[in-house]
Amino acid sequence: MKILCICLSSTLQRTISFKELKLTEVNRSQNYRLDASGKAVNSARVLNQLEKGTATVVCPLGEKNLSAFTDAAATDELELCYVTIPGNTRECWTLLDRTADTTTELVVGEPVLDNEDDLKAVSAAEIKMLKFINDALPQVDAVLLAGSRPKIWSDDLYATICGMTHDAGKIFLADYIGDDMKRTLASSVPDIIKINEEEFRATFPEMADKNLEQAITEKSRELNNIIVITRGKDSTLAADCGHFFECPTEKVTPLNTTACGDSFNAGFLYEYIKTHDINAALKKGTWCAARNAENEAPGTLGNTAD
Repeated sequence: MKILCICLSSTLQRTISFKELKLTEVNRSQNYRLDASGKAVNSARVLNQLEKGTATVVCPLGEKNLSAFTDAAATDELELCYVTIPGNTRECWTLLDRTADTTTELVVGEPVLDNEDDLKAVSAAEIKMLKFINDALPQVDAVLLAGSRPKIWSDDLYATICGMTHDAGKIFLADYIGDDMKRTLASSVPDIIKINEEEFRATFPEMADKNLEQAITEKSRELNNIIVITRGKDSTLAADCGHFFECPTEKVTPLNTTACGDSFNAGFLYEYIKTHDINAALKKGTWCAARNAENEAPGTLGNTAD
């Protein structure tokens, strides 16, 4: 199995663990780690734990801190097809409070690239990424595109990638919302849309007067696709071309909830490609999300992927 994971919001994830985290005070950490991250990167790491060599990541990386990301990716044996852009890859700090069992995430955006030379470099990088994707499509079973689109990239980029994937006859999982989803749906429909309840309501306001089960069932029938709605600790809801499904979550003691949704995406897509069984895919995604929550590293299943 081969899955192409596309991440336009690449991230250097710094996870810092504290016995107890107190605001306005000096806090000394118990543990610290640095990981290559971003939604689709986290999914790729989980996919490779389910089956080694399954995932390839296409992503942009800032040239100023390039080696920090590529070194971290190499540690996890992630296969990268990256393009460089001016500036830095964005960074995110995850603060773990072991006493309160809380996860706090601090996302730091990089300055907007707006001078002429930088914009030319970004445009060239976008063309190169699309070539990576086009060349890879004949060899993959599916494409996973997740995360927000930084404004430096073309407005229609996500719609273009979805269309390319459909033209190649491959499965496309979309984990993004807003105008990018609206532009995508205007030209082609993702085979799988995975979002949370708030994102679903915002993306499809015409379903506001319906309960969630009815809304996703009707929308999946209209789009002739699969819609999956994750709801944190509550059960996950899904509909496949108008047929409704529900899967309970696992009760776990969480250590780090970062990347649980990304881990779900990996497990769901992996199992769906293998079986085309929605129930089995929901269970696998739920299992992956639960294992991820039990580990400090984002996008990890621990010592077992069974």
